[in-house]
Amino acid sequence: QVRLVESGGGLVQPGGSLRLSCAASGRTFSNLSMGWFRQAPGKEREFVARINPSGSITTFADSVRGRFTISRDNSENTVSLQMNSLKVEDTAVYYCHTLNYWGQGTQVTVSS
Repeated sequence: QVRLVESGGGLVQPGGSLRLSCAASGRTFSNLSMGWFRQAPGKEREFVARINPSGSITTFADSVRGRFTISRDNSENTVSLQMNSLKVEDTAVYYCHTLNYWGQGTQVTVSS
């Protein structure tokens, strides 16, 4: 069993930045690859970013590469998503994910 709790969502203007965090508990965090997904209204959930257990390898969706970064702190059991140069089309509920576990999601709204 893994519990994932996201935080950090909110309303931001286009071009702005937000940082999402996900706190994990229930398993040895340093053994887990962690990911972020998002789901916009009326659309399917899509992959955003992933980080391997040591933090040495990161992967991004084409739509966010160069604007988003993913990092982790294995001493704090957290994974973060730094989102810069946000666009209206980044508006979605963002979910933390590992194995077959999901967090409850945090809303990100990009609007002027």
